[in-house]
Amino acid sequence: MKKGSIKNNRINGEVMRELSCIIRDDVKDPRIDPLLSITRVEVTPDLQFCKVHVSSLGSGEMLSDSIEGLTNAGGFIRRELAHRVNLRKTPVLQFVPDRSMEYAMEMSMKIEALAKAGGMSSEPEEPEKPEEFGKPEEFEKPEESEDPEE
Repeated sequence: MKKGSIKNNRINGEVMRELSCIIRDDVKDPRIDPLLSITRVEVTPDLQFCKVHVSSLGSGEMLSDSIEGLTNAGGFIRRELAHRVNLRKTPVLQFVPDRSMEYAMEMSMKIEALAKAGGMSSEPEEPEKPEEFGKPEEFEKPEESEDPEE
């Protein structure tokens, strides 16, 4: 199976859905943030390893505590995943912080600050209206020829 194939994408989606259910319902570690979300799952084509990208709405410290809790509960999560998803092999889970939301918010604030400092308005400007042509009544009709032979 190739990375990025339809089958690999389907496995990634299934593993992601089941992992989020397991973490939400079955893992009882107090270090894990209740607002934790799995943003992306990457299962290798040989089904040996699985990189789980997690994000949290809390602080960076809360995210690192959650990853530590998930790593400690990794064996339990892997066993539950093996019961729920029918795969030849159950991949070893590696939890990785996903800071893309923090980065996006930071970039958005920087853009807003630049817009305010530079005098740029955040609202788009209206395009100029093109010059309007005369109304159809104003145009002259072509003269008809009086010669019937033409």
